[in-house]
Amino acid sequence: MRDHPHEGAAAPGADAGTDGSTDGGTDGTGRPAGPGRVPGGSYAEIPEVWHGSATNRIQWLLAGIGAACLALGIELAVDSSWTSGLAPLVMAVVGCVAAGLLVLFGTLAFVHVAVRVDKDCLEVRCGHIGVPRRRIPLDTVVGAEFAPQVTPRHWGGWGYRWRPDQGTAVVVRRGEAVVLRLGDGRTFTITVDDAEDAVRAVRGRLRPRKGSPAGA
Repeated sequence: MRDHPHEGAAAPGADAGTDGSTDGGTDGTGRPAGPGRVPGGSYAEIPEVWHGSATNRIQWLLAGIGAACLALGIELAVDSSWTSGLAPLVMAVVGCVAAGLLVLFGTLAFVHVAVRVDKDCLEVRCGHIGVPRRRIPLDTVVGAEFAPQVTPRHWGGWGYRWRPDQGTAVVVRRGEAVVLRLGDGRTFTITVDDAEDAVRAVRGRLRPRKGSPAGA
């Protein structure tokens, strides 16, 4: 008697990837199945619009410190007897209010980040009011990479960062991130949850460039 293969078993030589695509296979038209592409040529696992976010609740503590500085400045302005001289009091009030506003904006603006990827661009909105915001057209992106561990120490702190040797980053918490390689040689890093899905969403929308596959 001849042995029959089990139902559902993979055909010899077929190397199925963990995301359901066939690594190194074709899409049914003879073209290689690229990142996120499944047989048939469709991007079934890549949504039309990808949404992601990241939050750092520790930033609320720093926001409380900023609010306390602001409240102290207001209290000095309202309750002070003004007997110690006008100039020192004005300096104290302005210093407390300015420090409070700076800390409040610097923390509340980066307590949350939202990322949106569509067919044309990747958009980053910081804070719950979406400011600051950056929009990166995908035709200026040459590649996307997954970074498993990004920390504020790598970038010199939280928030919107720039370093001449690393590029630009939006860092709201430590952990996974997306690193975009731009056509001008710079990079843009965003800490966001499900960063691997974001990388697939970007790579699946990149146009192949001459001499290299998309997303490479």
